[in-house]
Amino acid sequence: MDYDLIVIGSGPGGYVAAIRASQLGLKTAIIEKESLGGICLNWGCIPTKALLKSAQVFEYLNHSAEYGIKTNGGEVDFEAVIKRSRGVADGMSKGVQFLMKKNKIDVIIGFGTLKAKDTVSVKSNDGTVKDFKAKHIILATGGRSRELPNLKQDGKKVIGYRQAMILPQQPKSMVVVGSGAIGIEFAYFYNAIGTKVTVVEYLDNIVPLEDEEVSKALLRSLKKQGINIMTGSTVESVDTNGEGCRVNVKTANGNEVLEADIVLSAIGISTNIEGIGLEQVGVKTDKGKVLVDDFYKTNIDGVYAIGDIVKGQALAHVASAEGIICVEKIAGQNPEPLNYNNIPGCTYCSPEVASVGYTEKAAKEAGYELKIGKFPFSASGKASAAGAKDGFVKVIFDAKYGEFLGAHMIGYNVTEMIAEVVTARKLETTGHEIIKSVHPHPTMSEAVMEAAADAYGEVIHL
Repeated sequence: MDYDLIVIGSGPGGYVAAIRASQLGLKTAIIEKESLGGICLNWGCIPTKALLKSAQVFEYLNHSAEYGIKTNGGEVDFEAVIKRSRGVADGMSKGVQFLMKKNKIDVIIGFGTLKAKDTVSVKSNDGTVKDFKAKHIILATGGRSRELPNLKQDGKKVIGYRQAMILPQQPKSMVVVGSGAIGIEFAYFYNAIGTKVTVVEYLDNIVPLEDEEVSKALLRSLKKQGINIMTGSTVESVDTNGEGCRVNVKTANGNEVLEADIVLSAIGISTNIEGIGLEQVGVKTDKGKVLVDDFYKTNIDGVYAIGDIVKGQALAHVASAEGIICVEKIAGQNPEPLNYNNIPGCTYCSPEVASVGYTEKAAKEAGYELKIGKFPFSASGKASAAGAKDGFVKVIFDAKYGEFLGAHMIGYNVTEMIAEVVTARKLETTGHEIIKSVHPHPTMSEAVMEAAADAYGEVIHL
């Protein structure tokens, strides 16, 4: 064998798995067809956050008078904004290259395909093919922008998230199809820098995986910012024959035609499982996902799969956690299976959205009797000082035993606050223990304690 472990794909699942394997003494190689760091570092999580930061800075400039600062406003240099975002992504990719060297992981550039349960065939960019053998192989090939038959992406007028990060010029108008995290983040970014944005969502609520109260609060906020949002609506077709796009939208009140320079398709992802040898080796799949056990082993001994291509949320931090669990099991340790009900979800628009655990609706459907507490940021001293009074923290407890069932937040910096609840739930912390944990003042995080106190009728500042 050339290696103890070969990982195919170097996204946040693959490269994290490779590093943990090396730490545990496994001779490891990683195969990447493009850039180390995968979609997340190069075309997803990281560069989008850089774009969003530019939008927030622009908003600060335009509202600086509210903080007692006189400026002449600002002007968006779209090309420079894109350039900064790409620079941030490149820097992170170089960081992964350093980590590979530090952990003595061999990096093989090319397209990896399973040839047998212990063999990966790698086709390099110059067309040469070489086989590598390993006792264990982890598939971490990730996903790509999903396409619908009536919403084919041409990469110019009808685009996916990747093209949305590198448009040659700022569009005057844009239709965003889908209101999950990707759609809402891009809608916020482009609207903030002056593009006229319409969001079309098939379901009745935007960010449909979130608690309904959060969804409604975000809807109000985004509309206030000037984003046109159409829920319960479907894009039937897009005509790109003219200078821009004519978007035919089916609504509850009949069809409506929208005109826009660009249509951004943000209706989820498709898994990258084609052409990687699954059929040849006999790896079982179902509905575009590789079937695995609790430790990510497929039906074929020595072959594993993690990240977007398996069950569970298609999130970078999920892929990383799965990679670590998978490798620790391979190395003979005794890791716990991942609790998919304690995975935080974050949307980085403004106001931010963060959540973990049961929504109110899901908790009721699961048969729990609930104690629910809410604390609005309008009652938070830190939020008032920051000029960020929009939003709230909502917490959900089991009335019988005090179990922390879930938390749902909308507001300034809540994506940094949700980890407290994730840790509390992991430690089986009760509502009363949250109330009795002294939180620093003044902070946004006090709202978690206050919301818990509200659930038990002990809230002080409401």
